[in-house]
Amino acid sequence: MAEHLRAMAHGFPAKRTAWTALDNHYRKIRGVKLQELFADDPNRGERMAVEGAGIYLDYSKNRISDNTIKLLVQLASESGLESRIASMFRGERINLTQCLPALHVALRSPRGASVFVDGKNVIPEVQSTLDRMSSFCQRVRRGEWKGHTGKPIRNVLNIATSTLRLGPVMACEALKPYAERSMTFRFIGNVDGSDFAENVKNLDPSETLVILCCEAPAIAETSINVQLARSWQLSSLGGDPSALAKHFVAVTTNSGAVTELGVDRTNVFVVWDWVGGRYSLGSAFGLSTMLAVGPEHFRSMLQGFHRMDMHFLAAPFERNLPVLVALLSIWYVNFFGAQTIAALPYDQGLHRFPAYLQQLMMGSNGKRVTLIGTEVTQSTAPVYWGEVGTRGVNAMFQLMLQGTRLIPCDFIVFAKSSDSDRNHDMLMANALAQSEALAFGRSAEQLKLGNTPDWLVSHLTCDGNRPSNTLLAEQLTPETLGKLISLYEHVVFTQGVIWNIDSFDGWGLEYQRELNQRLTRELEDPAQPQLEHDSSTLSLIRRYRELKNPKRGPELR
Repeated sequence: MAEHLRAMAHGFPAKRTAWTALDNHYRKIRGVKLQELFADDPNRGERMAVEGAGIYLDYSKNRISDNTIKLLVQLASESGLESRIASMFRGERINLTQCLPALHVALRSPRGASVFVDGKNVIPEVQSTLDRMSSFCQRVRRGEWKGHTGKPIRNVLNIATSTLRLGPVMACEALKPYAERSMTFRFIGNVDGSDFAENVKNLDPSETLVILCCEAPAIAETSINVQLARSWQLSSLGGDPSALAKHFVAVTTNSGAVTELGVDRTNVFVVWDWVGGRYSLGSAFGLSTMLAVGPEHFRSMLQGFHRMDMHFLAAPFERNLPVLVALLSIWYVNFFGAQTIAALPYDQGLHRFPAYLQQLMMGSNGKRVTLIGTEVTQSTAPVYWGEVGTRGVNAMFQLMLQGTRLIPCDFIVFAKSSDSDRNHDMLMANALAQSEALAFGRSAEQLKLGNTPDWLVSHLTCDGNRPSNTLLAEQLTPETLGKLISLYEHVVFTQGVIWNIDSFDGWGLEYQRELNQRLTRELEDPAQPQLEHDSSTLSLIRRYRELKNPKRGPELR
């Protein structure tokens, strides 16, 4: 293991030749304005653009020169990115702290491909699972899978940890034009009982299928909602537990744990331990998505994933979309000191995409130690945030246009609407206007030429020089959604390689779970056990108990 760690760890980024060169280059270019760069190069907009897997990336509105890209690509090479990409696609154990592959790319590899884990080609098993999912979904969608009372399934209640919930929620929202509208889909990913209560309102238990999705370490987070769902179902189905066989299915990395919760073993879909939760939409954890859009559209999404995977694997770094987006984020985070990046999709279907990226980007690269356990020497994951256009205009563009913070952003736009072409030109114009305003601004001189009163000039001035990428695709389809998700997955991977961190573990979450389980036991214990916490936590526990049960009074020792 130690030898493998040394082979995978390429040292501190700041010690690389390209990093030093970038630092010196930054000092020379940091004051250059985008207005100047475009004025000096009339073809900059066409020249600083690449297309891959059907997505067009315009990165010309960044505070960069050709030399910036050259040095960033050199940094990627010095960081061993090419060999690390190959290692991931070969199924090597690149998740070092858990000694696991990170092989989400295998989930969307086509039938007949070969991807090996410990000498075994996993693609036949992946395709077999997809075939089983497809058969199950077709039976449900056609009304052939009947509930206990003989009624077809009309409602799907997806119970998952928060990590596994957001992908299917985002995908089902994005692909509504392709969904089976006669079915209702609800998603629960919160132990707050009100979440369950609200989601089952107006649902008939006899027409509802519950899908339990959980990774082995997080069974406890979902079991409480499973028990609520069982009680809800049984109260309507006569109280016989055997009646639940046609109303519960599970997707898990631990089949034994879910069968203990009462799920029939024949209704369990198993996911491999080399599939990380944040990267699992293409696995059986996406069962609710397949139920919503159908097997054909789900496989189309997987084809989109695969097309971007192949682009990432084969394209030279200077024309590689995920690599370029990742390198530009590193340029701003580590040299300009940017702390946030905004994701701005211009299609209503993607209104949950910024939240999905928050989980993917910050959950993967929010790390402070390197692959070999030493402290990082540079900033890692920035805060990702955003809103769907045009709702974001009044919500945040004031800050982005005239605020004091540098906020690089990604505009995600489409040539055609996913559902209705009404107002689409206006929507696209809004996105283009925002990126142009951010880049070039409006000077005091321009305002004075327009006879703006002197007292108002400073309030209307926008300094510009605020960077953005624009990602343009033809239309938001299942295939396009797969491409976008894959693109950002590989952005995460590239960032992690440059920062020399493990993008695929999540030990901070494990610590939180341990504390959560301990405090749950303590709060539920009627015996008022002796507690060992800090004074803030003890005071909050005391106040919580007083408010919850005023008659008992403070009893905390």
